Amino acid sequence: MREWFRNVWMAVSTVFLGLKVTWVTMLKTYRRRTFTHIYEYPEVPVPVKARYRGFHRYDLTTCIGCDKCAAACPVDCIYIDKEKVLVGKGFRLNGFTIDYTKCMFCALCVEPCPVDCIFMGSNHDLSCYSRDGCIVDYAKLPLEVAWGQTTLNPTAVSESKVLYQPVWIKGEPSPFGASAGE
Repeated sequence: MREWFRNVWMAVSTVFLGLKVTWVTMLKTYRRRTFTHIYEYPEVPVPVKARYRGFHRYDLTTCIGCDKCAAACPVDCIYIDKEKVLVGKGFRLNGFTIDYTKCMFCALCVEPCPVDCIFMGSNHDLSCYSRDGCIVDYAKLPLEVAWGQTTLNPTAVSESKVLYQPVWIKGEPSPFGASAGE
């Protein structure tokens, strides 16, 4: 009989001990400040660790157009548009596009680069209302944004997509041949 009372007492005491832990944790959550009170996110950026893998930073001036980063990407989200230079050797980069709707931020594109022109940045916010805003062409961004001196923001990405000169003006011969314009 004594063992039965001891088992009942042990069961009741462990349940109350578990409830005590639950109540103490619940009361701590009401005493602490919210995330937005601590960081004030849009105005004050959230601190990230040194090894954080955010949106890429890319140096267009050192890139040699070797396509090793695009070949190493497991989801094929890097598109490099280049043309052969007529004088000398090498390539001229016309576009270095990363589709962030496919990118999984694995940093496998950073390792094979022989000149270290692409690396992971610390920016984590590229919010936009369309999928087109998630496709970033680093060759058309302003240099201070592409090199990571300022943050990659949706305004800079949308301004890089504006065509300042039309591709084809009505009345000119079509670049695709006579049948495409008619």
